[in-house]
Amino acid sequence: MSSTIDAPAGKRPPAPEAVLTARNGVAVVFALNGLAVASWFSRVPAAREALDLSPSRLGLLLLCVSAGALLAMPTAGLVTQRLGPARTVAVSVVLVMLGLTGAGLAAGLAGSVVGVGFGLAAFGFGSGMCDVAMNVEGATVEKRLGYTILPRFHAAWSLGSVAGAGLGAAAARFGVPVGVHLPVLSVLVLAGTLLGARAFLAAPADPAGDGEPAARRRALLAAWREPRTLLIGLLVLVMAFTEGSANDWLAVAFVDGYGVDESVGAAVFGVFVVGMTLGRTVGTVAIDRWGRVPVLFATIAMASAGAALAVLAGSGPLAVAGVALWGLGASLGFPVGMSAAADDEDKAPARVSVVAVIGYTAFLAGPPLLGFLGDHFGVLSALGVVPLLLLPTLALVPVLRERPAAPAGTPAAKVG
Repeated sequence: MSSTIDAPAGKRPPAPEAVLTARNGVAVVFALNGLAVASWFSRVPAAREALDLSPSRLGLLLLCVSAGALLAMPTAGLVTQRLGPARTVAVSVVLVMLGLTGAGLAAGLAGSVVGVGFGLAAFGFGSGMCDVAMNVEGATVEKRLGYTILPRFHAAWSLGSVAGAGLGAAAARFGVPVGVHLPVLSVLVLAGTLLGARAFLAAPADPAGDGEPAARRRALLAAWREPRTLLIGLLVLVMAFTEGSANDWLAVAFVDGYGVDESVGAAVFGVFVVGMTLGRTVGTVAIDRWGRVPVLFATIAMASAGAALAVLAGSGPLAVAGVALWGLGASLGFPVGMSAAADDEDKAPARVSVVAVIGYTAFLAGPPLLGFLGDHFGVLSALGVVPLLLLPTLALVPVLRERPAAPAGTPAAKVG
């Protein structure tokens, strides 16, 4: 595969060809996962109309995605250790394809809320499993390259999201049914993801004893007792809520709150994703130059200001500018949190799994919370919760400071 993600400027020792190939394969997997997720969220207004749902009922339906992901994540680290990231991604993308196809057909053809719920649960389960595996592989590639690149993988996810939002807006504009759009796209995602996973690094042999199921379970339980890992998870939870609230509700909020039509709502979601993509692309350079902590302080403050502007602006154009700042500011929290959890490569699967479980709790609680508030105050006003949560999160940023991996034989407790 040819280079698709360039290293930051500066002279660096050349990486082995296998690492460069894996880098590009990881980027493909991230991008296609983003394409799948954004394709669904860009058609949420159409699904709401087809199923005739109130904001609170829509929030409960969206909960199915997060519930599926949370069911997957407690064991995703163990599965990734057992099968390796490549095979875990291959299994998970089959579930993504089946779930997205089922949700599209149930919404567009059958008008079945229950059918959509089951499809979204399968979609969430596959996406959650894939999320852990591709982040573990991305962190491994980052270590092999010797510079920050995990946010750029998440930028590839955002680029896929831009494409998904654009395709969703076009499908809405030209009246393509959800039951046609999502099944066709899911097949393309399946084929491309399987191709990208084939480029992953070969799974290393387990250290002595680590391949035993009991040893893997002990490693996972140990990660749940590490204060740093838990605090990283809490920060990722707020950043996941910041990102997920826009994914779930931004298009609907602009349709309801600013009176735009469905295609414009999908386009506004695209603005958010463009901001995310830009932040994740240039953010790696900033992190390598100034470090994780000062960069995250600045971006989280930006996200808080942008979300507040999007809600309170009162005029569409100014609100869209707030959405762009929201996307830029929210761009680095999730990937940098995952990278920090994976500072010790040997313990990365267990720690990334723990952080992912905590972080994805936001996707579980967020949709019903905002749906409930949306019923009482309007969806746009409900999004005012986002800046209120971001400001106290600044106190957690110092836990992201990079820490060296433990020397051979050092207990996990001395590193976490």
